[in-house]
Amino acid sequence: MLRRSFLTAVAFLLALAAPGLSQTRPSQTRPFTDAAGRTVEVPAAPQRVLAAGPPASVLLYALAPEKMVGWVREPSAVEKEYLAAPYRDLPTYGRLTGRGNTANIEMVLGMQPDLILDVGSVDETYASLADRVQAQTGIPYVLVDGSFARTPETLREVGALLGVPDAAEALAAFAEAAIARLEARVAAIPLDQRPRVYYGRGPDGLETGLAGSINMEVLDAVGATNVAAAAGWGGLANVSVEQVLAWDPDVILTQNPDFHAGIAGAPVWGDVAAVREGRVYRVPALPFGWFDTPPGINRIIGVDWLANVLYPEASDDDLRERTRAFYQLFYHVELTDAQLDTLLADAAP
Repeated sequence: MLRRSFLTAVAFLLALAAPGLSQTRPSQTRPFTDAAGRTVEVPAAPQRVLAAGPPASVLLYALAPEKMVGWVREPSAVEKEYLAAPYRDLPTYGRLTGRGNTANIEMVLGMQPDLILDVGSVDETYASLADRVQAQTGIPYVLVDGSFARTPETLREVGALLGVPDAAEALAAFAEAAIARLEARVAAIPLDQRPRVYYGRGPDGLETGLAGSINMEVLDAVGATNVAAAAGWGGLANVSVEQVLAWDPDVILTQNPDFHAGIAGAPVWGDVAAVREGRVYRVPALPFGWFDTPPGINRIIGVDWLANVLYPEASDDDLRERTRAFYQLFYHVELTDAQLDTLLADAAP
């Protein structure tokens, strides 16, 4: 129903706006084969790019912020402190894809993008939506595989698409080094010393990712076991405290400050080993989550942090400076010492 309403609105608004939109379309195009196998005629030199969802928004900001037409979600005041001016104050238009479609279609069309970019999971549902939106609007819409292991390739692919290959290469090299460093650290940890982890989302910590969820990819990357995989295969799901008690994880992770602050004093969580033994950690989340929210290239710095938390005996003394370098390269900001302190404050329970 939401998609039908969306497409009807697009068709109506396009009919009203078509003359103005046609004047802004690039005259030169080239074919681009996306992750769904769709061949799309894209601008040879795109100038106004609309991100369809949060992972694409982060990627676009990192690679070519000057090409952004706006944000999928307006950054909060504290998040803006970790984003570069003037991009942090770009308009907000909502999301076209993923959970909770919120896009204001009139605003999206009014921004006159010459390309729509979606990054993340790729399947028939996303491909169908891309085809429909493209057919109704005439705006090329491409899908890019955003899986964590492909991060360097994703950066190079989108960098070439956007016409910023040099910027993309610098970011891809950083990502390759992070992944190689992580793989070497994890390989040195015996299997019986790798922890069982529960990742709690939301203020009550009872939303999590199942086996195969893109939101849990970094947990797999650091060699830990996702206890919620026992609940089956899928994406995000709600679970009960009783299920978490039965799984009895060694470590609990969360990005939610309310859940992190309240879990130690909540009797219902007291029998969980991670709570009883003080192994509950809040993942940094400014301006984007280091674990997920969104599950995008922002996770590259998160794996360094997570490896330090899960394997303290092999901790990395360079995390602070590596964080500074990541924010300069990916987020275009110079972190102050106070900002670094804020980001890394909860690296211990």
